[in-house]
Amino acid sequence: MPIRSLFFALLVGAAALCGPLTGPLGGRLLAAPSAAVEGAAPPYDDDLQRLAEILGALHYLRPLCGAVGEEQRWRDEMGALIETEQPSDARKGKMIAAFNRGYTSFSQVYQVCTPAAKVAVERQLEEGARLAHDIVVRYGGN
Repeated sequence: MPIRSLFFALLVGAAALCGPLTGPLGGRLLAAPSAAVEGAAPPYDDDLQRLAEILGALHYLRPLCGAVGEEQRWRDEMGALIETEQPSDARKGKMIAAFNRGYTSFSQVYQVCTPAAKVAVERQLEEGARLAHDIVVRYGGN
């Protein structure tokens, strides 16, 4: 399975555990881990923040390096992650800031697609897939 497909599948899995999902009959498919204190960030929050940063980087880099049809894809993935997670306003702000940090950090380095930018894309995809996998494995169980 190509890393990109794996990343999408794992991202969907990570998004699924960030909030309750229901099946066709309304039954819960996956229980979100409960925070130790009501309103506290979940234990996977640092990984989720890093994943948001990676999505921001990909939102900048993939179209820069000629990915057709991905002009809004990574931003839309971020929106779906936020919608599924339904974070508090403070956590939502942190997620958005992480996304923007990822975007800005690469936009300051690369104005054109270079071989190094292509390597950065692959590294971001690989790290995103690893993070999404780790979140699902560690926190995806009921």
